Amino acid sequence: MGGGQRGRGVNAPPHSNVLPYTRMIGPSKGPGRAASVLLTRGFRAGALMLVLAAASAGCRLLGAAPVAAANADSKALPPLARRDFVRHVRLTGLTEATRSYVVTTPLLAGSNEGSMVITKLVPAGSSVKAGDVLVEFDRQGQEKQARDKKAEYDDLVQQIAQKKAEQDAAVVKDQSEMAQAANAVKKYELEVLKNEMLSRIKAEQNDQDLDEARAKLAALKTLYDIKRAAAAADLRILEIRRDRAKATMDHAQANAQAMTVRAPIPGLVVPRITWRGNGPTDIQEGDEMFPGAPVLQVVNQGSMLVRVRVNQADLPFVRVGQSAVVHLDAYPDLTMSGRVEEIAPIGVKGSFSNRLREFTAIVSVQGSNPRLMPDLTAAIDVEVERVKDALVVPRATVEHDGQTARVHVRDGSGVAARQVTLGPADEVDVVVTAGLQPGEVVVQ
Repeated sequence: MGGGQRGRGVNAPPHSNVLPYTRMIGPSKGPGRAASVLLTRGFRAGALMLVLAAASAGCRLLGAAPVAAANADSKALPPLARRDFVRHVRLTGLTEATRSYVVTTPLLAGSNEGSMVITKLVPAGSSVKAGDVLVEFDRQGQEKQARDKKAEYDDLVQQIAQKKAEQDAAVVKDQSEMAQAANAVKKYELEVLKNEMLSRIKAEQNDQDLDEARAKLAALKTLYDIKRAAAAADLRILEIRRDRAKATMDHAQANAQAMTVRAPIPGLVVPRITWRGNGPTDIQEGDEMFPGAPVLQVVNQGSMLVRVRVNQADLPFVRVGQSAVVHLDAYPDLTMSGRVEEIAPIGVKGSFSNRLREFTAIVSVQGSNPRLMPDLTAAIDVEVERVKDALVVPRATVEHDGQTARVHVRDGSGVAARQVTLGPADEVDVVVTAGLQPGEVVVQ
């Protein structure tokens, strides 16, 4: 055995890693060689045990770190309990009144008045009963016209009375003349009876007088009829003028009454907006309004509805008769029940895309509330599905792995994964039909 081999140690392979340590521990020749070999083997075994221990400890630390992190980040939900799962479709729209009355500036037929001045206006938000005064307009023009026509009417009534008196006197006079003419005819008829005893000249004179008397009587009768027709025409002209004056007077009085508008139904007074200057403003007393312009509105709060738009993607789930919950954006604490009453059969272009269609739907509001007024934005939750006595978990707690779903539940002091079967779901929750029991705690 050469010195080179002894220098590397007993049975040491060429280029062994022990060689440097052998050189450091002891000489390669002499009595200390056996001790050097044993020390080298012991050092290698100890180093290997240290490496294995460190690796084992590292593995334990690496394996425990995710569990600790999961336990730190996890959140236990309340124990599961059965409840009704309800899936909704959210719709938005504006409130309207099914019974309302819009007060407008009166349209006065036969009147030359332009704008009308408001002299009295009920405050907005007031509750009124049927018959209460809502608004009054300046009626001076109509009252003046009514007084003028009344004076004309009274004058014509007097003229008619005078005309009738004159005509009655003329009738008496004409009748007297006809009576005298009739008496003359009778007189000459008696004289004609004496013609046989009188001379021829006298007899012819009597015949001529009788003919004249008869002609005069006939002329008086004809003239009498003509006079009566003319008198009736004159009287009728006065009566027509009187009736026209009375009609104008009555119309002016009705227009004066129309200047006061009363509530036809009980309800709440809602103001209307008018444009003045550079922007909209409320209508006030003293404002001039043109005929037909709206002034205010009376709405019956006992019957309200919400007109909403249904997206074509939600249309298959919304049906007439479904129950709904009405939320008012102006009053977050106020919720009311509703019902889908009507869905339009034809859609219109959507707000965001021409390819999407929206359908108008009517949702009635059940009950009434003083804060419920028209033109309020409302959110409607239409109930499209209900599962009774269901176990419901948040969708965020469900993990999907291919065709299976699982949730994490408390199992003693740890957490275990549980495969579950899912049912209906909405944007927040999902129904678990199998895999969980009431009372178990789901970890999120």
